[in-house]
Amino acid sequence: MGWLLTADQMRKAEEEAVRRDALAPGVLMERAGSAVVEAIFSRWPALAAGRLRVLVLCGPGNNGGDGYVIARRLADWGANVRILEMSDDPGSREAALHRERALAAGVPVLGIDEFGAPEVEAVDLVVDALFGIGLSRPLEGVIAELVRGIGQRTGAARVVAVDMPSGLDGDSGRIPSGGVAIRADLTVTFHTAKPGHYLARGPEHCGALVVADIGIGPSAPGPGLVARLARPDAARLAKGGAGHKYSHGHALILGGPPGAGGAARLAARAALRVGAGLVTLAVPKGALAENAARLDAVMLAGLGEGRDLPALLADARIASVCAGPGLGMGNGTGPGSAVATRALVGEILADGRAAVLDADALSAHADHAEALFSRLHDKVVLTPHGGEFARLFPDLAAMLDDQAGKGRAPSSRLAVVRAAAARAGCCVLLKGPDTVIADATGASVINAAAYERVAPWLATAGSGDVLSGLIAGLMARGFAPLAAAETGAWLHVEAAREFGPGLIAEDLPEMLPIVFRRLFAE
Repeated sequence: MGWLLTADQMRKAEEEAVRRDALAPGVLMERAGSAVVEAIFSRWPALAAGRLRVLVLCGPGNNGGDGYVIARRLADWGANVRILEMSDDPGSREAALHRERALAAGVPVLGIDEFGAPEVEAVDLVVDALFGIGLSRPLEGVIAELVRGIGQRTGAARVVAVDMPSGLDGDSGRIPSGGVAIRADLTVTFHTAKPGHYLARGPEHCGALVVADIGIGPSAPGPGLVARLARPDAARLAKGGAGHKYSHGHALILGGPPGAGGAARLAARAALRVGAGLVTLAVPKGALAENAARLDAVMLAGLGEGRDLPALLADARIASVCAGPGLGMGNGTGPGSAVATRALVGEILADGRAAVLDADALSAHADHAEALFSRLHDKVVLTPHGGEFARLFPDLAAMLDDQAGKGRAPSSRLAVVRAAAARAGCCVLLKGPDTVIADATGASVINAAAYERVAPWLATAGSGDVLSGLIAGLMARGFAPLAAAETGAWLHVEAAREFGPGLIAEDLPEMLPIVFRRLFAE
């Protein structure tokens, strides 16, 4: 299912596994440490070829306990291992047990005051078992200096983080203000990935990510709201052999005035490519000719300044509406003005059918956010980027400010988007490399363009318009708002990955057939 457990939910899952299976003290710790060693040699087989020199950093608590297991296991294998510990008090019964076992195996232990830069330069591997997922305050003092020293190493030592790079908040992926964090080459976590592995600076600091099974078992995801990674429903995306174009939904895309139609055309093309049976682009009548010259399979309709949109929406076969890309933020009251944009949005929302609001449809309400929220309903998806989000939800956006008060636990992008969705009463998709989607119930999904799904080429003009069209097309096909947003965001990244460097927004819809063939073959 791809659940992403918070630090608190993970602790509860471990406690439940120990209780349910009557595990002896330290068993999960032994499994975790062994899994890290296995992941190290799987990632870098060449490390097994010589006399491996290892420095294991052990903090207080269970993360340090994992480190003692790793040190002993590597020493048993034949590595030259030393432990650098923050304290000779391991902080838990299980960690104390594994510390004693490491000492009994002859692994030398250094105190934190004995650390110096030569310690890092003289090893092949540094294992970060200082804090793991449970730390939400900034690293300070000698520990911060230790982390900086590792980051400034000039040698070839690889860095492996246990559960989470120390200094990185496990729930938000952020570094508390004024803090520093380990930058790992490999991070090994247990049971499930955590939100912080995918949010904010998580991917940047984790390096490669491995999720190891340590026998916690197929338990429920935990108490409270649980996020998960985006994934497509291949069976739902596939089309059956029967049916006709209206069986697959009719999407209506609203476009802007003459000379501003490119964004809406991108959205319309995406809606058609994602499988909507019919797509109509409705634009001011003065923009009909230029759009007709650029479109083939997409239908066209003209909008005047009267009641043309309600007349279009009288067609019950229109299943979804997309408004915003290129719609207009100009002065005055005519087509392409912010006033006209707000009026069109009001008509769409009053109609009550599925809708995607993006770009100008959101920015036009920067000074009218409460009026917008009062009209929204649960069939709507908002798709802001960071700037548009800040215009509608300035207080929530401020919580993501990296300059938040020093020492305060970082706010999670996940929690902020959930709060926005609850306030708006609809689904909210906050775009970015770590896209977060939530609906008003708190159900939430992370679609991260990270690790094997990295897609930096998506940072190009018009890519967000394509995403809006994908979601509108999926809702026209009958996808619920959260499912449409999740699936559209997943397809968006996969299309970018399929094309690769040199991508422009026009390329994204054309990659969808390739993505579909690969997905359906799996």
